[in-house]
Amino acid sequence: MAVLTDGREMPAPDDTGQAPGAPPRKRLLLVHDPGRLDSLTACRRIAAHLGGMELVWGTDAVWRDGDRPDAALVCDVPAAAGELSDGGVPVVHLHCGHTAGALPPVTAAVRHVQAPAWPSALRPAGLRAAAAAGVSRTGLLAPARLTRDRTRAGCLLLLSAPVPAGDLRAFTDRTLRPLAEEAVRRAGRCDVVCDAGVAPVAAGLRQVAGVRLHEAHRSDVDALHAAARYFCASPTLTALSLAQARRSPLVLLPALDAGQEDLTRRIRQLAPVARAAGADPGEPALWTADDDRTFPLTGLSADDLRGAQRVARKVRQLALAPVAF
Repeated sequence: MAVLTDGREMPAPDDTGQAPGAPPRKRLLLVHDPGRLDSLTACRRIAAHLGGMELVWGTDAVWRDGDRPDAALVCDVPAAAGELSDGGVPVVHLHCGHTAGALPPVTAAVRHVQAPAWPSALRPAGLRAAAAAGVSRTGLLAPARLTRDRTRAGCLLLLSAPVPAGDLRAFTDRTLRPLAEEAVRRAGRCDVVCDAGVAPVAAGLRQVAGVRLHEAHRSDVDALHAAARYFCASPTLTALSLAQARRSPLVLLPALDAGQEDLTRRIRQLAPVARAAGADPGEPALWTADDDRTFPLTGLSADDLRGAQRVARKVRQLALAPVAF
């Protein structure tokens, strides 16, 4: 039985519910980086549009029995894309996160980059270079369910932490814990989701009653956002897509690397998004619920939320007719 990267198990080949005598389903391999929030959410959102296909997560289960997949979707793992391509598997590679610099080189039949429909003046130079190299820009990847729960409560703190453990513990003590304490005081509970470095975050939040800490690769971030009344997040494309898709407010946590810093700057050139950096955690501007004010991010059209469908369509096409690529 194949094991998913988040610990759950895929059904065995004879337990998929396929009708006897039906044509065999196309087998798709899905690979993502479990330590990167944008990679996790992008892969899951695309998978939601791949119904009717046999989906296998991870590489070991595919080659163990010699049964090669018909195609692969690889999110932010260039080495895996290269190995699969060299092995004769047609690959769709998606660069999922925002970067201020050049995109890494990738060997794949189809290459995409997730990026908002920024006004031309705000587009990173890396996007222009990628387009010249044959990489197609796809819009933001929205969650499969766009509505929010009617009885929203609590706060979601969505943390992407590409920093060493010591820096992350300092960030937790200085910024995350005061925000979590205020969130619990205002909303009764706080869900903190972290993509990497969970141990130092857990140590820093251990004494805060009402906080639930989740590992991103074991959590449904889209569902947690749909159920939350308040939303604070690291500057990531996952956070941007959630706020834009559900027209909800967003408070940006301090940037933890150059890519997050650049994304913060570009977002704030389009809308006056509140920032938690250096702010009093009780500042009213940080606690505007979506029933008080929506978050219309000017400059990005609603059509820019169909990226997951577009990439899923390319994966299907590649599995059905790889010679076309």
